[in-house]
Amino acid sequence: MAFKPANNIQDLQYFGEFGGVNPSISDSSTYTFLSAKTMFDTFEGNADGCYLYSRHSSPSNLYLGEALAAMEGTETATVTASGMGAITPVLLQLCGAGEHVVSSRTIYGGTYAFLKNFAPRLGIDTTFVDITKLDVVEAAITPQTKVLYCESVSNPLLEVADIKSLADLAKKHNLKLVVDNTFSPLSISPIKLGADVVVHSLTKFINGSSDTVGGVVCGSQELIDDLRNVNSGAAMLLGSTMDSLRSASVLKNLRTLHIRMMQHSNNATYLAERFEKDGLKTVYPGLASHPSHELFKSMMNEKYGFGGMMTLDVGSLDKANALMELMQERNLGYLAVSLGFYKTLFSAPGSSTSSEIPEDEQKEMGLSDGLIRFSIGLDADIERTYDMMKSCMKELNII
Repeated sequence: MAFKPANNIQDLQYFGEFGGVNPSISDSSTYTFLSAKTMFDTFEGNADGCYLYSRHSSPSNLYLGEALAAMEGTETATVTASGMGAITPVLLQLCGAGEHVVSSRTIYGGTYAFLKNFAPRLGIDTTFVDITKLDVVEAAITPQTKVLYCESVSNPLLEVADIKSLADLAKKHNLKLVVDNTFSPLSISPIKLGADVVVHSLTKFINGSSDTVGGVVCGSQELIDDLRNVNSGAAMLLGSTMDSLRSASVLKNLRTLHIRMMQHSNNATYLAERFEKDGLKTVYPGLASHPSHELFKSMMNEKYGFGGMMTLDVGSLDKANALMELMQERNLGYLAVSLGFYKTLFSAPGSSTSSEIPEDEQKEMGLSDGLIRFSIGLDADIERTYDMMKSCMKELNII
């Protein structure tokens, strides 16, 4: 039977302490015990259902983690205070000094900066590769390699990873395939395609209201237990713990993710098709012109479409900036980083979310000055949005 991630979320039933339809929020940093023995057992991880201290775990965080694990089809999950607070502990848990990561070259700028600039201080080296070329990926693997890292749909170039083939490579070389699925929740289910670990920035589509930052690691019980280990767990010891109030807020928003993703995808598909017909250099996985269009189709949970992320190349940074400023002035969206908001967000990634990547490397990977990354919003009248955006472009002689 086909994997249906939204059903897995919907089928979870939580009641509040007094019968509330939302679970009670554990607004407490520490927890009391009736016996000292139970406190000791809880600290050692041997008292299921008992709580010691909210950096270890809390009911609110476990509710959200359980829902996200159900969505991704993993045994369990742990939530964190940010997307980077999920990504960095996983990499540090799976790799030690003298070991090696093979990573996609087009990834979120913060992840790139961690692997390129920070991890070498801990003795962990990374080789960045074109993730769409499997022979190049395999050639980069060494006896010291422990992790193969990619994004389902890359930030910001929207390259699509062949997760099944990468999973086969990982198994062949005894590596862990870690996939950041932030751009494509529900649309792609990496675990079902063979990935070992899925991470998300909850800040984006999953939360959807641009009012908090958060992250999650979805994986095996063994991995999550290792991450939470009080003596050697990277998630535990680095302290990237999500606040219980935020967990409760994200869990409520998660319930509407399936509706939102369908609308984000519908709107992005409409705009991408129209702008490509207008002769603009448009990149969107839902376009037949996208080099990985058929690959995405073969992996996707069809109902949720090709996602809400699109890029347009308008030729120069000056034109990109002028267009974004004009679109914001006309209330078509916001000139802002991040994604997954109800309003369209747009930015020039070369000078913002990917600015950590050196200019020569940006050029090599095809990240041009005139590229605008769009997170398409939930507009009810997308035809009107298109007409207004096109009017801005005409005014600036872009089309």
